[in-house]
Amino acid sequence: MRALLVAVVAVLLFVAPVAPVAAPGGAPQSAGTSPVDSSSSAGPASSADPTLASGSPSPVAGQVPTPQVDRANLTLRTLSTPSGAETRVGTYARGPDLGSSLGFATADADAAVETAAVVRRIETTESTVERQQQILAEINRVERAEVALNSRQANAFTAHAAGELSDRELVDELVRVSATAREYDERLDELDALAEGTDGFSSPSRLDELQVALQVYEGPVRDHALATARGQSSPTDVYVASSQGAVVLATVVDGEYVREAFRTDRWDRGGGPISNDLAIEVTEAAYPETASLREPDAFGAGAVQRITIPHDFGTLRTFVSGGTEQVFVEHQRIDLSAFPDSEPVSESGDGFNVTVERTYPGGPVSVTVLDDETGDPVPDVTVTKSVGDGDSQAIGATDDDGVVRTLSPAEPYRITVVDEPRVVVVGDIQPLPTPRPIDDE
Repeated sequence: MRALLVAVVAVLLFVAPVAPVAAPGGAPQSAGTSPVDSSSSAGPASSADPTLASGSPSPVAGQVPTPQVDRANLTLRTLSTPSGAETRVGTYARGPDLGSSLGFATADADAAVETAAVVRRIETTESTVERQQQILAEINRVERAEVALNSRQANAFTAHAAGELSDRELVDELVRVSATAREYDERLDELDALAEGTDGFSSPSRLDELQVALQVYEGPVRDHALATARGQSSPTDVYVASSQGAVVLATVVDGEYVREAFRTDRWDRGGGPISNDLAIEVTEAAYPETASLREPDAFGAGAVQRITIPHDFGTLRTFVSGGTEQVFVEHQRIDLSAFPDSEPVSESGDGFNVTVERTYPGGPVSVTVLDDETGDPVPDVTVTKSVGDGDSQAIGATDDDGVVRTLSPAEPYRITVVDEPRVVVVGDIQPLPTPRPIDDE
């Protein structure tokens, strides 16, 4: 894609040091950092999407640092299904799946073959006029395909909310939608190159607008679900919530909490263009605490703008709609060691001290088991979770730090630590309210 960046609000080359502060109910700790690739400010997101890596770049001498962060008062707001909407919520274990993986591979191969055929057909045209006509015709085809893709995804949201699709079936369908959108995006790259190589012709602006619109169907949880099905990533639990026209997916991956949300009610597909400055203002107003951590950058065209805020605790990415002037897609990555939106509950007994860092539905829950006398971590003890009146399900064994993680359900739940004959139960754990964006409270 040709560079679409209209303006960069700030060069993401520095980060202020964050002083160690006390987390709510916990011991003082610092927010660890790791490098961030800020290349999204100069070009399109690739399938690897490096701008969604957690961490921050190094400080640059002579630049004024941003204010230090008060961790105890920090919250990272997150988009969810509409308040008051009838929402279906579930969590399922995602692991290698040969059937799903083969289906994804077949779809990818078919789409790639189709793109190659399109390119060959255009390259072998006999006249410049015919070449131009074919390029425009193929852009029109992708435009119609995007409309169908949007309907397909919305239908999947509705079917899951109505109980017609399982959690796994919904995620598999969203992975297919994402892969199809990515292939169309890549096809447009090919068409753009062909247009630039055609005498007296250049790509229409709607090609750029269409590429940005296709990126809304991708997401970090979908990417991880695909990698897991192919055996390229470790098995994990995936949180799924849906209502009419909305979906939330969340999981824990390699020390990060990863979440994506899509709200069709906040996307005006017929809306007019929105500037990058206005889209930044919308995101800053909706996520003031996150925006205070780092200046956002914008990348978009037409009726959709993509805003990215890499910060000390992870990354926020939003897609903002013209017409509604609202965020309708959100991607979040948050370092688990710095996750701010949790409150602890504890229970002692049978020589254990158990602390559960409760959070909002779909958020990451850390369970820490310590020796009640020495305060040392207790590794290799089994931890289970039961939701409502349901049976207990093992969520894993504690690691060397005495910690095991899970995802918060939307209902009250119970955590049990079992090391026969010792048992400790932390009961009636209430999820916290979801810290919604300002305009969605």
